Amino acid sequence: MATLADLKISEVKLSEEQTGKWGMVIDQDICTGCQACVAACAMENNLSFVGEVDSGYGRSMHWIRIERFWEGAYPEVKMTPNQPMMCQQCGSAPCEPVCPAYATMHSQAEQLNLQVYNRCVGTRYCANNCPYQVRSFNWRDYERPEPLSNQLNPDVTVRRRGVMEKCTFCIQRIHKAQDKAKSEGREVVDGEFTTACAQACPANAITFGRVDDPESLVSQLAHRGHGVKHLEELGALPSVTYFKGG
Repeated sequence: MATLADLKISEVKLSEEQTGKWGMVIDQDICTGCQACVAACAMENNLSFVGEVDSGYGRSMHWIRIERFWEGAYPEVKMTPNQPMMCQQCGSAPCEPVCPAYATMHSQAEQLNLQVYNRCVGTRYCANNCPYQVRSFNWRDYERPEPLSNQLNPDVTVRRRGVMEKCTFCIQRIHKAQDKAKSEGREVVDGEFTTACAQACPANAITFGRVDDPESLVSQLAHRGHGVKHLEELGALPSVTYFKGG
């Protein structure tokens, strides 16, 4: 009979093998920090604009942010390349085992970290356990004055207060492309669709696709050898690869 330790070891091996079906590569050297990806993500996924007061309390609802770091001492201060940071879609996500309502879960079919809104009870344990700090909590039912309500995406749920939310690699676009391909009796073609952030990037710094397909562009970029995973030493098995020049 398998012991608990054996089961944990097998789970780790399984997680290492399943590093993600969908993945993303971000070239920090060509990212200009224009935040077009931030705006596109907000429009695509019905993100609320919280206003100046809540932003001052750190309650912004962005699913993707542009991180900027500074190196050196004054006056020789240099900014490091911009780093777009969204949910890393970890293969062994720290946010999943701490949710008491199983609202944050791993999709075996897509290998994505999903957020089930109608299960979430707002404990925020997942946000506290996420090393990337990419989850947002709905503190209020934010109003959308007319005509802003007309820009809501009908393919994405409008969240209410008291739930956590985060990037899902635009899973509504993934499902739409899969349904179209299935109806035509074929597989999804590489480059057939992409996420909102990648589509809006004027510098083409973001590449999205199937990392389990060796012929896909994102897979070839991710396996070049000079990319890095953010906080890879934690063993979370993120699905986002960053390129940064010396």
